[in-house]
Amino acid sequence: MNPTGLARWASDPSRSRGRRLDEGSAAPRTEHQRDRDRIVHSTAFRRLVYKTQVFVNHEGDLFRTRLTHSLEVAQLGRSVARPLQLNEDLIEALALAHDLGHTPFGHAGQDALNACMDGHGGFEHNLQSLRVVDKLEQRYPEFDGLNLCFETREGILKHCSRRNAEALCRTEPDGPARRFLDGTQPSLEAQLVNLADEVAYNAHDVDDGVRSGLITVEQLDTIALYARFRDEALAAHPRLLAMPPRRLLFETLRRMLSTLVYDLIAETRRALARHEPADADALRQLPPLAAFSAEMREPLDELKRFLFKALYRHPQVMDVTARARTVVAELFAAYVAAPQEMPADYADASDLHRAVADYIAGMTDRFALREHQRLTGRDLFAA
Repeated sequence: MNPTGLARWASDPSRSRGRRLDEGSAAPRTEHQRDRDRIVHSTAFRRLVYKTQVFVNHEGDLFRTRLTHSLEVAQLGRSVARPLQLNEDLIEALALAHDLGHTPFGHAGQDALNACMDGHGGFEHNLQSLRVVDKLEQRYPEFDGLNLCFETREGILKHCSRRNAEALCRTEPDGPARRFLDGTQPSLEAQLVNLADEVAYNAHDVDDGVRSGLITVEQLDTIALYARFRDEALAAHPRLLAMPPRRLLFETLRRMLSTLVYDLIAETRRALARHEPADADALRQLPPLAAFSAEMREPLDELKRFLFKALYRHPQVMDVTARARTVVAELFAAYVAAPQEMPADYADASDLHRAVADYIAGMTDRFALREHQRLTGRDLFAA
């Protein structure tokens, strides 16, 4: 452990690879605290409160949004980071920023924009998140974007095609896309945030799915991971049988979350003990070290397959998804045909199609619906 209290393989903010534009120190904040603060104060972060996770924002007040999802990922990430002596500020920054580039209407919006951008570079929300923090945020007098540290930008870029990586490396040869060409790994903090994201959405999509009525506890009882923790909850608290069913659901999910976090910590510790990386850079040369145990991975995958079939492909969700794709596609066509309907910064851009994609990707669900109705005269989500 170094004097900062971090493990030797953690991302030490005092040894950051720095920012694209040097700004000097912000003491007493560390570099990654500074990144987290910039993310929290960004426009894109505030917009997440009105962006779909699974259920379109107007469908109910208590369903998760991209903002509440990101907060849950941050909480889980910190829970893993502390016992492993990792950089909690970097973990939090990555968790809060990982969905900044997500479109309105969740993956339906992304798919629609990607189709619209066929022949114009495509669209991927993860790459868009990096574009948001590198370019689209307009807050500072000396640079576009948020000018975040390399380690934060590296962790935000979770996925990247070779084509996109090559394009990014042409302008920044040693930037965050390099690892997609040379086969190295991101920081351990970034690896863990990816898995915290998975834990968060598996748990809260069960909760939201039951709340919506689209999946039932009887269906969940057939899923090994859920059944295991339901039985543990009932064994510890038999009185749950006489309480409203949501109490048992909450206690089951609480136990599942805790066990997944403990399993992730333990398995990652085992991997670190096997490889003993000398520092954060040495860790990047190794295979991924953050992982669930084999005993936990298969039942977790079974739960994911269940949610995909029973919730994400539920006819009601698919109907909303289809309408959302239409909204995005028709907005795209309308703005390409009449750029003056967008703000001047977008309308006057040299690459019109990318500007339209940027503008739509930044919309909240409800703003996209209002714009679609304004431009087409139709309300595809009318009751």
